Amino acid sequence: RRGIGGIFVKNCEAMAHISIGSDHAGFELKERMRAWLESEHQINDCGTYSEESTDYPEYAHAVAKAVEQGDGLGILICGSANGVAMSANKHQGVRAAICWQVEIAQLARQHNDANVICIPARFVSEDTARAMVSAFLNESFEGGRHARRVGKIACA
Repeated sequence: RRGIGGIFVKNCEAMAHISIGSDHAGFELKERMRAWLESEHQINDCGTYSEESTDYPEYAHAVAKAVEQGDGLGILICGSANGVAMSANKHQGVRAAICWQVEIAQLARQHNDANVICIPARFVSEDTARAMVSAFLNESFEGGRHARRVGKIACA
């Protein structure tokens, strides 16, 4: 348990395989994704915990912080995925990719070494979201020519 940005986040704890978070627009899909993933993965639920209006950076930063600290991969969900991606990408070592098709999720992992998938809840079905997350979790970074490019992403 810890407070994040003035709100109380009750289940966001360290050392999970997958950290997941959403704002109110992504809450329903986050809950369905969490329930689906729990049977095979340790899930770090960083909120939100209701459909009450909330600020997406709170949850994006919580998930990104877990990933930044080496705690597996992240899943972020909001209406368009833009806000959570922008927030998460402020963290060193976090490469958050907005995905709306399975192939984009695969390429984000293979070519960009993405470690957070950002899903636009208002624009994808639950089935598409599941397929994207499955692809994201099962792909790996190809390295090679892509490693050189990924190495140029961070600003230092």
